[in-house]
Amino acid sequence: MEAKAAATPAPGGGVCSVTAEETEKWMEDAMQMAKEALENIEVPVGCLMVYNNEVVGKGRNEVNQTKNATRHAEMVAIDQALDWCHRSGKSPSEVFEHTVLYVTVEPCIMCAAALRLMKIPLVVYGCQNERFGGCGSVLNIASADLPNTGRPFQGVSSQTAYYRAFRCGCGRSPPQTNWIRSAFPDIGLRKRWKC
Repeated sequence: MEAKAAATPAPGGGVCSVTAEETEKWMEDAMQMAKEALENIEVPVGCLMVYNNEVVGKGRNEVNQTKNATRHAEMVAIDQALDWCHRSGKSPSEVFEHTVLYVTVEPCIMCAAALRLMKIPLVVYGCQNERFGGCGSVLNIASADLPNTGRPFQGVSSQTAYYRAFRCGCGRSPPQTNWIRSAFPDIGLRKRWKC
């Protein structure tokens, strides 16, 4: 039986879920995007949008590079996913409603609002954003009762998701999540954002 890391209701009664292995794999890829952002003098945030086990959008912060304050990793990934939908002849609403976003840092309030409007059902993030977090650290845009603002989504820490996967059904403790602990100090997130 495959352990589920996180699950949330999806439109049409389905469930959007991820395994511990998927979480680890995709978060490692997001960390590479964050490292690339840091190398380009950006806030080190990276993300991937995964639809049917395929990356349809990925992004890293591009605020300084573009001189545009809205070019957060999530916004770049949304643009890429929309472009992917257009090239693939897929309905953006159908794709986004079955997409999981993996991001190194909890989305800010602006990005959480955008993800809600795009009807992303599940966001897995690496660490909290205590200054600007939109999934509960500052405001809970993810699940707040906000009329006419899209659909609430589940925002879950990747460490929490990883822990849930190994506690779900088997009753054993998770293995050490060194990939999470070691990745953040490498790019300075642990010290800056208290991960």
